[in-house]
Amino acid sequence: MLAIDIISTMFLAAGSFIMITGTVGLLKFPDFYTRIHATGKCDTLGQVLIIVGCMFYEGFTFITIKLLLVAAFYLFAGPAGCHALMKAAYVTGVPVWKKGDKRM
Repeated sequence: MLAIDIISTMFLAAGSFIMITGTVGLLKFPDFYTRIHATGKCDTLGQVLIIVGCMFYEGFTFITIKLLLVAAFYLFAGPAGCHALMKAAYVTGVPVWKKGDKRM
């Protein structure tokens, strides 16, 4: 039981760290496109790692199957949502940051 607790804690900690890293990217990057890129990638990976950690913690039950389905859904929905947001911003004319420009 101790090994499973350690593995699940490692997945939960890794997912939390990656999500915090995405938040730092949100605060530090200069424009909308780089910010959404950082948060989109980090949120997808971080949430999947947290869900996997919960799966290890729970053991093999019906809840694990539900968590697997949630993780699979998020692997498709997260990047698709970020892409749709970027595309909508580009179509509506949100300016792209160029080197030498002020931060937006």
